[in-house]
Amino acid sequence: MNKKYLLLFIVQLLFAVSAFAQYPKMDKLLYGVAYYDEYMPYERLDKDVQMMKACGINVVRIAESTWSTEEPQDGVFDFTHIDRVLNAMQKAGIHVIIGTPTYAVPTWMVKKHPEILAITPSGQNQYGPRQNMDITNKDYRFYAERVIRKIMEHVKDNKAVIGYQVDNETKSYGTAGPNVQALFVNYMKAKYKTLDNINHIFGLDYWSNRINNWDDFPSMVNTINGSLSSEFAKFQRQLVTDYLAWQAAIVREYKRPDQFITQNFDLEWHGYSFGIQPDVDHFAAAKALDIAGIDIYHPSQDKLTGVEISFGGDVARSMKGGKNYLTIETEAQGFPQWVPYPGQLRLQAFSHLASGANMVSYWPWHSIHNSAETYWKGLLSHDFEPNPVYDEAKTIGKDFDRLSSKLINLKKKNDVAILFSNEALTGFKAFGFGWGTRTGYNDILRQFYDGLFHMNVGCDFVDPTSKNIEDYKLLVVPLLYAAPDSLLKRLNAYVKNGGHIIYTFKSGFADENVKVRTTHQPGIIDEACGIYYSQFTEPGNIALKADDWNLKPEDKRLNTWMELITPTTAKVLAYYDHPVWGKYAAITQNKYGKGVATYIGTLTTGAVTDKLLADEVKSIGLWGADQQIAWPVITKQGVNQGGKTEHYYFNYSASETSLTYPYGNGKELLSGDNVNKNASLKLEPWGVKIIEVN
Repeated sequence: MNKKYLLLFIVQLLFAVSAFAQYPKMDKLLYGVAYYDEYMPYERLDKDVQMMKACGINVVRIAESTWSTEEPQDGVFDFTHIDRVLNAMQKAGIHVIIGTPTYAVPTWMVKKHPEILAITPSGQNQYGPRQNMDITNKDYRFYAERVIRKIMEHVKDNKAVIGYQVDNETKSYGTAGPNVQALFVNYMKAKYKTLDNINHIFGLDYWSNRINNWDDFPSMVNTINGSLSSEFAKFQRQLVTDYLAWQAAIVREYKRPDQFITQNFDLEWHGYSFGIQPDVDHFAAAKALDIAGIDIYHPSQDKLTGVEISFGGDVARSMKGGKNYLTIETEAQGFPQWVPYPGQLRLQAFSHLASGANMVSYWPWHSIHNSAETYWKGLLSHDFEPNPVYDEAKTIGKDFDRLSSKLINLKKKNDVAILFSNEALTGFKAFGFGWGTRTGYNDILRQFYDGLFHMNVGCDFVDPTSKNIEDYKLLVVPLLYAAPDSLLKRLNAYVKNGGHIIYTFKSGFADENVKVRTTHQPGIIDEACGIYYSQFTEPGNIALKADDWNLKPEDKRLNTWMELITPTTAKVLAYYDHPVWGKYAAITQNKYGKGVATYIGTLTTGAVTDKLLADEVKSIGLWGADQQIAWPVITKQGVNQGGKTEHYYFNYSASETSLTYPYGNGKELLSGDNVNKNASLKLEPWGVKIIEVN
């Protein structure tokens, strides 16, 4: 990276992360689709616009995937498709979000600069897939900046354009070539100053990994040092944060005050959107944006639960401190096994709004007829004709339009938060539970999130940088494997001052450099938890011994991990049911100052964590009317921009169900019917009701 490029990068980065990012004023729900005029097999733009209008679509996202069409040759720009769509949408009164097309590079660029293709631990990427480039490469950055500026110059004054999406589901894509390794060495020099510091902090005397000269700094691709690999992962996440801030700064030079900048962050993928993204620091990266965006894909049909919609929405809302967000991509049909049953598309759409979304947008408008995503179907199938999903979308569009003023800008106030940590995630990944165990950080986190979801307890997310941790009555802290002393002392103070906290096993274990603490475990938080241990093992055929818990024998089974805990001041909630390990505690609870710390030293079933969560929710006074409602009915609430409370009720099942409405008299917004307190509400299969309290 030459000095001129580096200086420009720093200036733009400072510009991006300054106070210029402002939350956009939104007064109408956005209902949208991704639209690719470039992919169409024949001319049908006017027909598509007509069908969009009939469906209530009021925003389309364009241009983010087609750099090779927009710049067919080096320095030759063709914005024909952008202009066609912009002109058509402007005439139709449909808004447009422009995406920068930088996540899929053109052939001419790779032919001219093959080094743009990232070198990963598997070798150098080959041309073909998207996201195959090195986001730090200076030639790539030159071309990316040029195409962004050319597009911005071309579209900035078009009144149809309401916002910009920078890049697409951005990550570092494993880039780890010599240039990235050189950047990492510079990063380490700036952060740790001397090699002696690095050798000591990361324990590099082990297996002769000690570095005695900066010129000898090895590649991180094959490091056996979990501390170094975690630091490199943190560095790669910083590359993503810097890259998005760089793009946002360029766009911000051109955008109008009434336009926003966003990004469609995605989540860890387990065949669908599942957990915290290990390759992106969402909270840091979102600082350069005006509004957070999220892509949420999830199982449907008999496997539709709503939990992934809720999880992704809560993460996105938390990225910007509780502000509303955009669901930039979600499925209409998607995979063949995701084609929704009648009613499910409506249920899904309003589920997004209940978590605070101001936009629901499908990927894509039309199914694509060739290449990688041929059978990821859009709102329209391959024949472009109306279908049951499109017909149902028309009802959503009408309701979004009719109820926009009541459902937009929903504000949510939660008293429970999950503290997640990217550093703990990657640190734990380096070691996990041992050889061959597949259970990961997000599996544990989701067990607790899903429990809160099913008991209708609203939840936010915080991370170690969050300023508002102390605002919550209950913190759930899964697998806080790597954390600085300062964070653990902060959490001790949180409990001492009256907070309730639930820790899982492996918390407090290592410092911020993934170096195991030299004290007994759990390091530092042992003070608030009132316990200690120095041994751990695998459970084998072991269960919990907790006779007063009304659980089935199979619910008490343990797996994967157990810590042999000795209480000091803590009360034992459950022991291990074992002739040798039975003297040790498995789950404890300790009063510390004004608060309570619960520690779970083993991997339990969801039934156990559900019980512990319910007990804590009750103890902090949050167990109320909503917790009397049983799964598969889910309820969420918030306050709309008019100051009125909205209660959402969702039936995630194929059977009709009913409940007693427990709040003040109001109106059911979808039907217009008045609803009195204690009235019986019937929810049809996959049904939804929204009651606004008078």
